[in-house]
Amino acid sequence: MLTVGADADRVEASLRAGLLACPSCGDSLSPWGFARVRSLRGVGESVWLRPRRSICVGCGRTHVLLSLVGLLRRADSAVVVGAGLAGRAMGLGYRRVAVALGVAASTVRGWLRRFAEHAERIRASFTVLARDLDPDPPPIEATGSVFADAVAAVEMAASAAGLRWPVVLTVSAWEFAGAVTGGGLLTPSGPAMLTNTTRPWAEHR
Repeated sequence: MLTVGADADRVEASLRAGLLACPSCGDSLSPWGFARVRSLRGVGESVWLRPRRSICVGCGRTHVLLSLVGLLRRADSAVVVGAGLAGRAMGLGYRRVAVALGVAASTVRGWLRRFAEHAERIRASFTVLARDLDPDPPPIEATGSVFADAVAAVEMAASAAGLRWPVVLTVSAWEFAGAVTGGGLLTPSGPAMLTNTTRPWAEHR
């Protein structure tokens, strides 16, 4: 799995030009068909995706190219999920968040539970990322909630990335978070921060 930008035409052009690197070995990826069409619940409307499949010219492994608008194993867009996480960080219960977003309460509860399970790891990873991107980031005031601190760390890292690469300002903090975790922000094992990222958020929308 490799996270890429939201502009399918730019992703296709980069793939055909051999500009996308295999996350397994670093060699170039080539086109290899498509994954099934899927629909994500977005803000006010559905987002339809037809993920591209790719194959590495070096090691031969195949990878699905996941648009940063979505997260692994989630039927809602990263923006919608992020809004739910931010709402909880502000003290809202899962039922109020669900009503505000028009999403089933059980779905929201699942997001919150998964994020809470790895909140300390998320907080630490995104704090380190923010400091790598901005040597003098603004301090994060402890809230007494690891969950809320983790949400603040994600937002701080996205802000720091925007200072270094202004194009990051065109994507949400949660699309950025999905990009740097390979879509795995809410996976059962927790997010794995990407180290040699091709900066998928840099693809224009």
